[in-house]
Amino acid sequence: MEEEKSMAMTTDSIQTIPQIFNETVDRHQDRVALRTKKLGLWQDITWKHYHERARLVGTALVSMGFEKGDAACIIGDNAVEWVMADMGIQCVGGVSVGIYATNAWSQVEYVVTHCDARFLFVENEEQLDKWLMFKDKTPLLKQVIVWDTRGLKHFKDPQVMTFEALLEKGKAVCDAHPTLFADRGATVSPEDTAVLIYTSGTTGPPKGAELSHGNVTWMARAVARTNVLYTTDQVLSFLPLCHIFERLFTVFIHIRYAYTVNFVEKPDTILQNMIEVSPTVGYAVPRIWEKYYSNVMIKMADATWFKRLVFHGALKIGEMRADRLMNFQPIPLGHRFLFFLANLLVFRKLKERLGFERIRVAYSGAAPISQEVLRFFQSIGMNLIEGYGQTEATGVTTLSPEGRVRFGTVGQALEGTQLKIAPDGEILVRSPGVFKGYYKNEVATHESFRDGWLLTGDVGALDEKGFLRITDRKKDIIVTAGGKNITPQYIENKLKASIHINDAVVIGDNRKFLSCLVMIDEDNVMKFAQDNKIQFSTYGDLTQHPAIIQLIDREIQQVNQTLARVENIRKFTILPKRLYEEDGEMTPTMKIKRKIVNQRFKDIIEAMY
Repeated sequence: MEEEKSMAMTTDSIQTIPQIFNETVDRHQDRVALRTKKLGLWQDITWKHYHERARLVGTALVSMGFEKGDAACIIGDNAVEWVMADMGIQCVGGVSVGIYATNAWSQVEYVVTHCDARFLFVENEEQLDKWLMFKDKTPLLKQVIVWDTRGLKHFKDPQVMTFEALLEKGKAVCDAHPTLFADRGATVSPEDTAVLIYTSGTTGPPKGAELSHGNVTWMARAVARTNVLYTTDQVLSFLPLCHIFERLFTVFIHIRYAYTVNFVEKPDTILQNMIEVSPTVGYAVPRIWEKYYSNVMIKMADATWFKRLVFHGALKIGEMRADRLMNFQPIPLGHRFLFFLANLLVFRKLKERLGFERIRVAYSGAAPISQEVLRFFQSIGMNLIEGYGQTEATGVTTLSPEGRVRFGTVGQALEGTQLKIAPDGEILVRSPGVFKGYYKNEVATHESFRDGWLLTGDVGALDEKGFLRITDRKKDIIVTAGGKNITPQYIENKLKASIHINDAVVIGDNRKFLSCLVMIDEDNVMKFAQDNKIQFSTYGDLTQHPAIIQLIDREIQQVNQTLARVENIRKFTILPKRLYEEDGEMTPTMKIKRKIVNQRFKDIIEAMY
């Protein structure tokens, strides 16, 4: 077991991606690094094969004029080619820039031109078409490389080559210059930029956060020091790889601790692949965990009365145990025995059906999660932990160790991280994970710091044990016409705990009372409509039906009973349309763009007042 512990894997003196990657490959050449599913079968890729592919990519790029510090972009769904390109770029001193696969061509153009990309890796014909829309506007771009060429058999363009052709070019270069890859990697220093991660742009154009090799290698160590990782661990890669949350687990932490990364076949097979892989470490954004919770509840509503009775009885037992655990109270022997029975009869089978039976620790991040959802997973015996951080601090600032999850908090500061609460309540951070700055944006960089502390833009409080509680985004705090300060995020999270509410936006700045825009949980509300013989023909019809409005009103009134009077939602409107990333209303990590939604539904908001 000692050989498998993460702490024994690498030394703290190694602070660049090529150093860590090379050492891990030397130790684990024949172990499985990556797994991908093709033609219905999972295929293993060893560390040796992973390294060889990255080596061919890197040397090919160098031979085509890729200089140290140059940027190369990657756009596509999670795939082995994505990370092979990523590693090849970084290991020759380049800057790797991920782009969301769902971005429109104009957004892709913005990133490619803003970061001065020399090369662009694209997944398929769909992503290549985006480049074709702006190809004449990117004179610095030397080559576009495609890794899935289906539908492109007869496509010809001198600026486009296949991933296989790039590997062949790399092989020829490696044969002629065997040490080129290692030599370029040796020139990389901890201060050099490893990746540019563009923020999702909830408040304006995306900004490119520069993370150094020192930033990302330090963060990989810090996360694993809080919760140990093993070479035998399995994770499932499905969140966007250009987001720091997924990049940490699929790339940076992975190359340090040598567990196995399994790639989902496609975005709509996540649930199936989760069951097939049964990972030992899980992670997702809150919307995913909330959807799992909602699906369990809707299925239980369809179960027989006896199964419902047993499930809710077991859940009560689990909740008693979770409440004591999350408040650091001892669990009486009788409660332990009851939970053993509840797990044996209910929770074990439930987790098997979800693919969660092997999960040792699971993380929720990138946005606040409903406390009811977090409590549910802790109640069924799954160690779901909420972490906190931002891209500018390399993804993680606070995290709870296994068995030390305090209810209502996002954990304690990582080892080596300092936290401070400003007089106005803003959370300030100082750590080796704090970024270099925003690329080509000195003004925004300067505005992000105060006396050497990173300004997070979040408001929170620290308790006597150093556990951090997040209150809200500083810019989102509502000041009512009566001068009361309201934290909308707290109210919204309570509303989202309802299985019938998918999301909510609380309104009330300079208003006499609070109102709310509600996005329904379509699956659960449709089931309610079917169960109650409510007729509708479109999504809009469903949201405006009097019975559905009454349903949501009941949910809101239940939440109001738990809030102070000034925090009560007096009026609400169910939005008659779904919110989409393509329409600019959601970020790729499924967070609502509050400013856009307020502008787009201005008339609806005004009608409530």
